[in-house]
Amino acid sequence: MPAFTILWRCLEIKDLQINEAIRDKEVRLVTADGEQVGIVPIRRAQEMADEAKLDLVKVAPGAKPPVCRIMDYGKYKYDLMKKEKESRKKQKVINVKELRFSPNIEEHDLQTKANQGKSFLSAGDRLKVSVRFRGRELGHTDLGRKVLDRFLELVSDEGEVDKKPKMEGRSMVMFLSPKSDKENK
Repeated sequence: MPAFTILWRCLEIKDLQINEAIRDKEVRLVTADGEQVGIVPIRRAQEMADEAKLDLVKVAPGAKPPVCRIMDYGKYKYDLMKKEKESRKKQKVINVKELRFSPNIEEHDLQTKANQGKSFLSAGDRLKVSVRFRGRELGHTDLGRKVLDRFLELVSDEGEVDKKPKMEGRSMVMFLSPKSDKENK
C-alpha cells in the first residue's frame, strides 16, 4: 500500500477515528447497510471494510465495546458539510444598533434620534437605547427615565420594549425590538 494512502487512512477529523487509527481490541460492528454484525476483533472489522472498499469509522467511542461502522467516510464528511451549510443559510442574523442620549437632550434632537431608531427597527435590527449620566446627573436618574419613556412614545409604532430601562453603571439602558418579529412568532 502506498505511503500517502496510509496517511490518508489514519486521518482523524472531529474526534472520529477511522481505519488504522482505531486502537481498540474489539468493536461492535455495523455494516454499510445498517446490519449489526456483533462484537468482532478489530482486524476482522478492518478486513471487512477493506473487502467492501470502504472505511471503518468509530462512531460511538464511549460505548463498551466501541461501535464502529463501515461507511464511505469522504461521502459522510461531504454530507455533514452540506447540512451545516444549509443550516447556516436558514439562520437569521440580528444586529444590535445603539443610540446614546444625555438626560438633558432637547426635543428636536430626541425626534431626530427617534427617526434614526425607527429606521433601525424597520430594517429588522434590535435597538439598544442608553442615557449616559455624568457627574451630578447621576442624582437625577428620573430625568433619564423620562427621556427613555418619551423616546419609546416616538418609536412605539415600529418597535416595542424587549428589556425595560435599568441602570448599568453610569448609564440607563433599554432594549427595543421590531414589532413585526413579535407578531410573526
